[in-house]
Amino acid sequence: MDSIRSALDWGSLAPLRLKARQVADGVYAGNHRSLRRGSGIEFGGHRSYVPGDDLRWLDHRALMRHGKLLVREFETETDRALRLVIDASASMGYRGPNAPGAKLAYAGLIAAAMSRIALASGDPVALDWIGGTAARRLPATGGREAFERLLGTLESVEPSGDLSESLSDVELALAPIARHARKGAVVILLSDLIDLPKGSIDRFTALGARGRTLVVVQVLDPAEAEFPFEGPVRLRAVEGSGFVETDARAAREGYLARVGQITSAWEDNLVARGGRLVKATSASDATEVVRAILLATEGKAA
Repeated sequence: MDSIRSALDWGSLAPLRLKARQVADGVYAGNHRSLRRGSGIEFGGHRSYVPGDDLRWLDHRALMRHGKLLVREFETETDRALRLVIDASASMGYRGPNAPGAKLAYAGLIAAAMSRIALASGDPVALDWIGGTAARRLPATGGREAFERLLGTLESVEPSGDLSESLSDVELALAPIARHARKGAVVILLSDLIDLPKGSIDRFTALGARGRTLVVVQVLDPAEAEFPFEGPVRLRAVEGSGFVETDARAAREGYLARVGQITSAWEDNLVARGGRLVKATSASDATEVVRAILLATEGKAA
């Protein structure tokens, strides 16, 4: 694990394979075993009965109500893939004093646990990155080998890149999903959302077309979520070159208000497209966060 720790500050979130299994097993204990309920078959409407139709699909209520023989039709979901998009920009490498690991390490743990659940349910998993060094895209595949490839990719990535002015990096990561993900796909973005460029919200929520399910998991460090600092502070942007020297108490209200504005903008736009936002810090109980994500994929408030 030494080479992994030198690339990213995993802290107590390593080893990833063991932690991901523990989180997934904890979710299983809560009776959430799939990204979706049912068999992946949806009601598609009625048509008139014709001789030879399977009598099991006759709608008896429609016969009693309308005096007509109607057959229920069903549609099979064309894409049951879990499609993960992870922000691996420089800001995701931050680890504050009260965090068990870097934000990117925590996002990797959530992604690995979600993948284990999806693959166990027979759903393929794809992985894309925004920013990052050694960040290898994985197309949608299933089976045990898919989980091993995903673990290896998560463990090798290094946070890098300034995305604050680079909408093209966001578009590049989302392009494969826009091209290939069809009805039924679950698309999950894991990011702090803080330094994503203007236009990212519109680009991501546009993926909600064609029956895709969108979930954004905002991962903040506890220090970013609470701003617990006191006295004179020198704040430096992880992405970009800006810095400011100020009094922590004077800056706290404005800082927290700005973070709240960013979060609310994402949540409002997601809800308008039928998506959900799940809020977490890198110190949150990962099992509870995964449960919240699963509820969000079912269209329920997380």
